[in-house]
Amino acid sequence: MSRRLVVLITATALAVGGVAIGVTLVLRGSSTPTPATADTSYAYYQSVMSRYSGGTMMGGSSSGWMMGQSGYTWMMGGAGAPGWMSGGSLPNTMMGEGSDPGTIMGSLFANAPGPRLSASQAIGLGESVPSGAVAEVSAHRLTFSGKSVSFTVLASPSMPQENFEIAGMVDPAVVVPQGAQVTIQFVNADTDMAHGLVVTANTGAASSSMPMMAAAPAFSGAALWFLGDATSAGMHTGTLSFTATTAGTYEYLCPVPGHAEEGMAGSFVVEAN
Repeated sequence: MSRRLVVLITATALAVGGVAIGVTLVLRGSSTPTPATADTSYAYYQSVMSRYSGGTMMGGSSSGWMMGQSGYTWMMGGAGAPGWMSGGSLPNTMMGEGSDPGTIMGSLFANAPGPRLSASQAIGLGESVPSGAVAEVSAHRLTFSGKSVSFTVLASPSMPQENFEIAGMVDPAVVVPQGAQVTIQFVNADTDMAHGLVVTANTGAASSSMPMMAAAPAFSGAALWFLGDATSAGMHTGTLSFTATTAGTYEYLCPVPGHAEEGMAGSFVVEAN
């Protein structure tokens, strides 16, 4: 798969599940949420796409059109976006074998705008048991009893393993009460791979070769599609915030192709009151 197609595939995947990326790129999520500006997101989109534009792309669209505001809106899931951007099948012309999209996107977005943490800060958060939670190591479970739920998810803290660390456990089940207001601080600790986090009702999405297309968020706000590589400037961090409105068993996973299959997935349970 060419680098250009990987850029296009990953960018369009950000639109899955109705996330309002036409306003702000998810990669600008903040551990202290503040309104992100469309201007900053658009400028960074242009800086990335300019490296891979040229000729024609995506069904005959000119590279000039792709670089403009109309192309940005189309790529990010605007009203005129094709169905496959919101969960339908990818065109055959975009499928193929080649470089890991996570490696390419991690590099492209390594210097993206947004908050960062130092390695020591991230490790501390990944190993800490959050307030109001009980960590049952033998059961491999983190259980919250209150309606205010907050915890940190650290992606790939022990490279080259692809997994999540939560409260010192690898891919534990996370249990919250129905109606809980959930805030998840997501940190990408990987220095050569993009990672993201989504809570989905599709418990089979982890086995999909394109989980970003199969794993629609179970709740509004329950997705951060990817963050770029950690660098000497720190580790990218972003926040998911949602209300666990409906009881059931869900799954959290990394939506970057192949990562959930490698082990970046776990159970997210909403218990009925």
